[in-house]
Amino acid sequence: MSYRPIKAQKTTQLLQNNRSLQRLVQSAQNIDRLQQLLNQCLQPAAREHCYLAACQNTTLTLIVTNGHWATRLRYQQKRLLQQLQRMPEFSQVLRIQFKVRPPIQPEQAPARNIDFSEHTGELIHASAQAIRDPSLREAMERLARHSKKPS
Repeated sequence: MSYRPIKAQKTTQLLQNNRSLQRLVQSAQNIDRLQQLLNQCLQPAAREHCYLAACQNTTLTLIVTNGHWATRLRYQQKRLLQQLQRMPEFSQVLRIQFKVRPPIQPEQAPARNIDFSEHTGELIHASAQAIRDPSLREAMERLARHSKKPS
């Protein structure tokens, strides 16, 4: 059994031929529209911390970036629910559910600071001169250049 890649298609043609992809795009557009309506009811500072996850049956599920904002929004829940219910898109909503999910951030390696005295740098440089392996010698010399010069 061999793998045969699908021929490249234009985006419009792909959307016209694939019903599940059409539903997915339509769902994403709907969530985006509801998010914009939600943002109209949120205070400006809260907008970047609150995202619409789902609006199913009578429950509106909101994702909040941390516990601090979840608590603030829970205190405003009654007002927020009343404002949302005035809009036809949210008229069936009877309950708001908040879920805390911190944003995913790539792990960053901690910054490495090499701090040692000029004397230590001289010792490392002297040791590097005695090493025969050129790549190791070069690495030791680079390390020696990180020494602090006296002020």
